[in-house]
Amino acid sequence: MTGTNGERVGRRRFLGYVLAAPTLVTAAEFGLAPVAASAPAPASGAQLPSPDITDVIDLNDMMTLAALPTSGLISVEVNQDGTVSFALPRAEVGQGITTSTAMLIAEELSVPLDRVRVTLADARLELVFNQLTGGSNTTFATYTPIRVAAAIARRRLLDAAATELGSAVTDLTLDTGVITDRSGRSVDIGALAEKAASTRNQQVPVELTARANFTVIGKPHNRIDALAAVTGRKKFAMDLDVPDAKPTMVCRAPTINGTVRSVANLGEVRAMPGVTDVVVISTGVAVRAETFGQCVDGVRALRVTWKPGTAEGKSDDIVLRELERAELPLGLPSPMPTVEAKFTFFFRGNSALEPNCAVADVRADRAEIWSSLKSPIVAKQTLAAKLGLPPSRVTVHVVEGGGSFGRKLFFDAALEAAEVSQKVGRPVKLMWHRADDSRQGRTHPMATSRVRASYLGDTVLGYHQRHTSVATDLGHGLGEIITATAAQLPVGDIGFSETFFQLSQTMSYNFGISTRLLSETDKGFNTGSMRNVYSPDVTCARELIVDQLAARMGKNPYRFRRDFLRDERSRAVLDKVAEVGQWGRAMPAGTAQGIAFHAEYKAVSAALIEIDCRPETVNRPIRDGVTGPRVTKVVFAVDVGLAVNPRGLEAQMMGCISDGIALALTSSLHLRDGYFLEASWDNYFYTRQWNTPPDLQIIVMPSTSENPGGAGELGVAASMAAVACAYGRATGTMPTSFPINHGTLSFTPKPTVPPIPPSPTDGLEHAR
Repeated sequence: MTGTNGERVGRRRFLGYVLAAPTLVTAAEFGLAPVAASAPAPASGAQLPSPDITDVIDLNDMMTLAALPTSGLISVEVNQDGTVSFALPRAEVGQGITTSTAMLIAEELSVPLDRVRVTLADARLELVFNQLTGGSNTTFATYTPIRVAAAIARRRLLDAAATELGSAVTDLTLDTGVITDRSGRSVDIGALAEKAASTRNQQVPVELTARANFTVIGKPHNRIDALAAVTGRKKFAMDLDVPDAKPTMVCRAPTINGTVRSVANLGEVRAMPGVTDVVVISTGVAVRAETFGQCVDGVRALRVTWKPGTAEGKSDDIVLRELERAELPLGLPSPMPTVEAKFTFFFRGNSALEPNCAVADVRADRAEIWSSLKSPIVAKQTLAAKLGLPPSRVTVHVVEGGGSFGRKLFFDAALEAAEVSQKVGRPVKLMWHRADDSRQGRTHPMATSRVRASYLGDTVLGYHQRHTSVATDLGHGLGEIITATAAQLPVGDIGFSETFFQLSQTMSYNFGISTRLLSETDKGFNTGSMRNVYSPDVTCARELIVDQLAARMGKNPYRFRRDFLRDERSRAVLDKVAEVGQWGRAMPAGTAQGIAFHAEYKAVSAALIEIDCRPETVNRPIRDGVTGPRVTKVVFAVDVGLAVNPRGLEAQMMGCISDGIALALTSSLHLRDGYFLEASWDNYFYTRQWNTPPDLQIIVMPSTSENPGGAGELGVAASMAAVACAYGRATGTMPTSFPINHGTLSFTPKPTVPPIPPSPTDGLEHAR
C-alpha cells in the first residue's frame, strides 16, 4: 500500500499519528492490517476438494475489518515517570490479554514489561465495532495497531533524545526505557515525554521491529497481574469502594424469566435488620442492605406471587421435540454407501467463577456503572435508553472480570443495578447468587446435529451437516446498538445467526461436496455465546463421523485424518500429538485413545486423549459428585501462527481442555417444568479434580506466520471431540448424547421458592 505522502508502505512499514497532547501520545493509522486467508493445499490422490467460505473470510476477519476504521483512536501514552500507558478497548476476564498487550508495547518501545500500564478503557461510543471482546479476536485485531502506535512513540523519543543529547538518531540506542548515545550519555524516556509531544496531529511513517529481532514477543512471560491475583489485591467489581454503594440482591422467579405479579410482605422485609430498600424491578424484587448476608435473609423472606416465565412447563424432552420439528432436511439419500448419525447436546451452564455483578450510581441527571463488560458500547447505549438519559451522561467503566466464557458479552447485572439505583435514588453493589447464575443466567443452548457422509472406496464424496439449536442470543451484535438490534429481529435467525455460524465453522477435510446449515428455534431461554459457541458440538459430531468413516474404509483413525486434512500445517499438529502421545500403543480393555482435529480463525489444533471407562473407575465413589469415565492423558498441539505469549497460550489451552472434558462427560443443566434443577457449582459438574488428567502436555508449535491467529477458544472443540472419540473406542459404542452422563442426576434439587438456598453450615465436616 502507499501512504498519502507517497511513501511505500510494506509488510513492516506503516503510517500512524502523533496526537496533539501535553505528553507523547501516538496512534495507528487505520486500514493497515490486510486480511490474509490461508489457502488450502490441493487435494491429492482420490480426494475431492471441499472449498469453504472461511478460506476467503471468517468471523475473525469480519470483526477485524469492522474494527479497523477506528484503530487510529487507540493510543499509547508515554508518561513523565517513564511508564507507558495504554487503555485496552477489550475486557480482561482471565485470558491474559493485558499481559500480551503489554508485551507488544514493550517490544516496540524497548521498555521493561513492568513499566507498561495496561488498563481497560471505559465504554467509548466512537470506537463503534472496536470494543467487543469475543471470537478469539483481541490479539488478532489489535496486534498491528498497538505495535504501530508504540513504534511511533519510539521514533519520537529518539528524535527528542537526539536534540537533547546533541547526537544523530543513528548514534542512539533505546534499551529498557533509557536512550544512550555513543559517548555513554543517557536519558530516560520519561524525561522526554513532554519534549517528544506534539501540539498538532501529525501523520508519520514507521517501521516495525523485524520478527528476527524480537526480544519480548514470542517469549514465555508470566502474567503481569499474577501476583495481585494470588494475593487478593486484584480489584474486581465487588472489590470497588464506591461511596454508599451497598450490597443488593434480587429475589427471582421459580421459572425462567418469570416476573412479579404481587408481593405480600414488602413492609415486613424493609423492617428486617440491615435492610435499607426493597423495590420491585423488571426481573424480580431487589433487596438492598448493609451486608450480602442480610440481602440473602431478605430475599428468602419475601413472599412473591409470580407470572409465568418464557419457558413455562418445558422440560428436556419437550425442547427436544421442538428441535426435531425445526430440523432441516439433509437432502435426498445418496445412492452411495453412507455414514449417518444424529447427536444431542443438552443445555449447559455459562456461569463464570465470579458471580454476575455490577455497581451502579444513578442520579437524576447522570449515571455511572462499573462492571466486567465484553460489549460495553451497546451496554452504554442500552443503559442510556433504559434510564432516559443521553449517552453522554452515562459513564460505563469496564472492570476486570473473574472469568466469562462468553457470559460477560451480556450486561444484565448492569441493567438491574442501574434500575435499582434509579428507583432507590442511591448507589448499589448488585450481585447475583450462584443459584441465580445456574437457573436464570446464560446457557449454552440445547442442540442436535445430524450428519451424513457418503463415500466410495477410499474417497469421501460428500459431507452434510444440519445443526438445530435453541436460539443462541447474539443480541450483543458486533458490540454496538445497530447490529445488536438486527441480531434480535425475527430475520436475525436467518441473517445474523446463520452468518455467524457459517463464518465460524471450517471444513478441514477434503470431503467433496460439503454443506452445513443452521436452524434455530425457541427464544424463551437465556442463551449466549458460550466459549467456542457452535464449534464444540459441530466438531464433536464431525469427528465422531470421521472415526466411523475410517472404520468403514478399514483405516486407522489417525491415518484417515492425516490423509484427508487439507494442508500441511493441519497435518503437522495431528502428527505431533500422534507422535508425542504414542498413538496406537497397547492399552488395557476398557481404556482407549481418541484423536481429533479442529481449525478456526487462522489457527489449527489437535488433541490425543486417553480415557478410562473400566467399571472400577466409572463407579468410584465421589461425595455428591458425578464420576463416570476419567480422562487420564491429554496431548494437545496448537499452531496459532505467531504466539505472542506462549505461556499464556498454554494456560488458555489448559482451560479449553477442561471445558472440552466437561462438555463431553459431565456438565449439563437438567430442565424440568420451566426451570433448571442445578442451583450452584456444587451440583453443576464442570471438570473437577477427580476428572482432570494426571498427564497433560501442551505443545505450542513453531510459529508459521508473521501474525497471530485466534487462540482464546481454539482448544475446546478438539478436546471435546477427542474425549468422545476415545469413549467410543473404549466402550465399542459411539456416543450420541452429551454430556455422556446427562441421564444421571446425582444430587437432590434445591427448592425454587425461596430462590436462594440457605447457606451451608457443614463446610468444616467436608474439609478433611
